[in-house]
This record gives sequence, structure tokens and C-alpha cells, in this order.
Amino acid sequence: MAQILASNPNTSHKLICSNFAYGVTTGPRNACYRVRRKTNGGGNGLVLQCSSISSSELSCADQNVKVQIENGSGKLKQQIEYLVCEYGWRVRRLIENADEIKKAAQVQAEAFHVPVALFNDLFFQFFQAEVLSGLLYKLNNSPPNRYACLVAEPAKNDTDSSEQLVGVIDVTVLRDQNVLQHLPAEAEEYLYISGIAVSKTFRRRKIATALLKACDMLSILWGFEFLALRAYEEDLGARKLYANAGYQVVSRDPPWSSYWIGRKRRVLMIKRTSLPK
Repeated sequence: MAQILASNPNTSHKLICSNFAYGVTTGPRNACYRVRRKTNGGGNGLVLQCSSISSSELSCADQNVKVQIENGSGKLKQQIEYLVCEYGWRVRRLIENADEIKKAAQVQAEAFHVPVALFNDLFFQFFQAEVLSGLLYKLNNSPPNRYACLVAEPAKNDTDSSEQLVGVIDVTVLRDQNVLQHLPAEAEEYLYISGIAVSKTFRRRKIATALLKACDMLSILWGFEFLALRAYEEDLGARKLYANAGYQVVSRDPPWSSYWIGRKRRVLMIKRTSLPK
């Protein structure tokens, strides 16, 4: 069984197996997983352990074993752990090297760029440079347990998608009062989900679902009970995706906010996770 250590150096968390479904049995495609608190060995870290594993998951688990062996022999400078491996996709933290950071910025830029009638290519280059600059700033100025850029890649080496980043999502610890007012009084911080992007040629293939599940995983590892995100009110497809992932609408932008030219009204959606005792 593959064992991949969590990347947060300040905790003693451990991931056991490559795929997980928190507290539920999801059918033949996924194994049944449980989360428990580690009490032996002098530590109080969280342990995610699978109680069974199906034949369809063995290939992903084997790949995780290979990554761990390579790390142990010094072939990789940065340890790789997969937070989620299902629907044919694996999700992990971004490797902080120039090539992968550039690929992640490109995926986000292509997803969020609004085409213009004239000089579209030029404007896209400027926009991509801005996205790359923002990503570099967050990586260089955020503690590893306060910000994470997660990326999705194919679980298998398909001929049309091998060694590609097909999805990106940002996870940041925030304490914005506009969100905290919708949380219990004891909640001082939460995880904010943003920048979710999927390559155009790989959309509608459960990549966004896998990315959101990885955010759930990260919330458990970091010990945060609440996750929040914003979506455009008129984007019913995105709102359905988030609702299926367990997010609920708790507020909307005030009506006057949509009066600004080019400003769309947004909804705030929040999800609560059940942390293990």
C-alpha cells in the first residue's frame, strides 16, 4: 500500500493510499476510506487510511510508490504526494519549478482570459504574464500551510494527455469578516477556494470535481472546518458543480454591485467539513 507523507513540515500528517472518499463508500470505482486521529508514537497527527482498494485503483497506488522511491533516492528535489486520485486524474501540490509554474499560469490564463476583438493575442500575453506574476508572488510570500496551488494531471500516461497539467486551483487561509459573519463565532479562519481552471480540451471530465475533493483533503490536513468560494450568480453550471461538492449559498453581492459596467453579481458559498475527533 502506498504511503505518501504530507508536505506541511509543521504537522505529522500521513496519507495512506492514493485515493480517498471522506467517510463514505462511493461504489466500485472508489474504495471506502476513513479518517482517524493518530494517538500512538507520541504524535497527534491525522491519518487517512483506506479500508479496501479496488483493482481500478492499483495502478494509481503503484505510481505513488514509484514516486516515493524516487524521492528516497534523491532523484526528485521536492516530495510529491497525491491528495486525490480518481476519475482518471491525480491532484497534488504544485512543484515549484519554473516549467510547472508557467504551465499552471497558462491553464489559469486560458480559462479566465476574455477575448477582445483586436490584438487578442497581445492582450492574452499580457494577461498570462500578470497571472504568472501573481502566482509567483503567492508562492514566494505565503507559508506552506497558508497557501497551496493544487494541480491535476492524468492518472495514467495517455497518449493525448501524458505529462500535462489539466487543472489548477488555489487554496488560501483567510479571515475576511464578510465571510466570517456567516460562520460560527468560534471560527477565526477558513480556507478560500479560488482560481479553479481546467484546460478547455479536458473539460466535462470530472477534473474540477477532483480538484474540489483535493481541497476537502487539504482542509482536513490543515485542520480547517470551513471552506468558502464565490461564483457568478448567473453561472448555473459552476454553481451546480459547487452544490454537488457540498457548498451552499449563504449570501449574494448587493444589487448595486451589478450596476458597474462589466461587474457580475456573485454568490458566496460555504462548505463545512467534519474534522476527526
